[in-house]
Amino acid sequence: MELGLVGLGKMGGNMRERIRRAGHTVIGYDRNPDLADVHSLEELVGSLQSPRVVWVMVPAGAATQSTVDELAELLEPGDVVVDGGNSRWTDDEKHAVELGIKNIGFVDCGVSGGVWGLENGYALMYGGAAEDVAKVQPIFDALKPEGDFGSVHAGKVGAGHFAKMVHNGIEYAMMQAYAEGWELLEAVDSVTDVREVFRSWQEGTVIRSWLLDLAVNALDEDEHLEKLRGFAQDSGEGRWTVEAAIDNAVPLPAITASLFARFASRQDDSPQMKMIAALRNQFGGHAVEKK
Repeated sequence: MELGLVGLGKMGGNMRERIRRAGHTVIGYDRNPDLADVHSLEELVGSLQSPRVVWVMVPAGAATQSTVDELAELLEPGDVVVDGGNSRWTDDEKHAVELGIKNIGFVDCGVSGGVWGLENGYALMYGGAAEDVAKVQPIFDALKPEGDFGSVHAGKVGAGHFAKMVHNGIEYAMMQAYAEGWELLEAVDSVTDVREVFRSWQEGTVIRSWLLDLAVNALDEDEHLEKLRGFAQDSGEGRWTVEAAIDNAVPLPAITASLFARFASRQDDSPQMKMIAALRNQFGGHAVEKK
């Protein structure tokens, strides 16, 4: 099928390549002309056959809103817009109403996979009406990892980004646990090779995971993380997860504590935050701050 893809950065550019490898046509637009196949949203829409599917992969908030607004004026009834960025689920509900007035479908899709997704596939969580999801399904199938798992129609509009938000909240807590364990191991004299302890956990233990593998990768590059400053940004989804927990009276002590731990990194050069920063760089290519 044909797909219009808006936003060709770290995630979007690799997604375009993976979709093309699956045999589909992707027409990409980016504000950077060196990355783009076309040079405007109008040209992108005009290059697609009806019913059109346009996937938006730009930063959440104002950038996504302005893109959806412009597409609402360019697309026709029966077309579908997919928001694959990290938008808040409440924005999805608003976008669905705005586009629905013009009989344009809307699907929200949480995407996980970071810089590794091109080769390994992307975990996808999407929300929307069944008929709109069906129009995008060949693209979901192209992006997902091989096998029976890795994608889910999570529910109504907003469900995809809500599921991805909870995924990221869990990710916060898991990274924090690895970081705390690493700092404690580094603090005692009796453990002489912390990196190899972490490596030994990669097989046969109940805490083995891809994040553990990435932690070992980071320690192989910088054994004591001495090159990093103990600062880790939060993307916003951790905050949204805690806010949703408050709204629904659901206790999230581990996730909430992991979010607050990142705030501590704003104050001092936290050893734990060196590991958090290293992990975020490993799985998502997120920027790190050097000393």
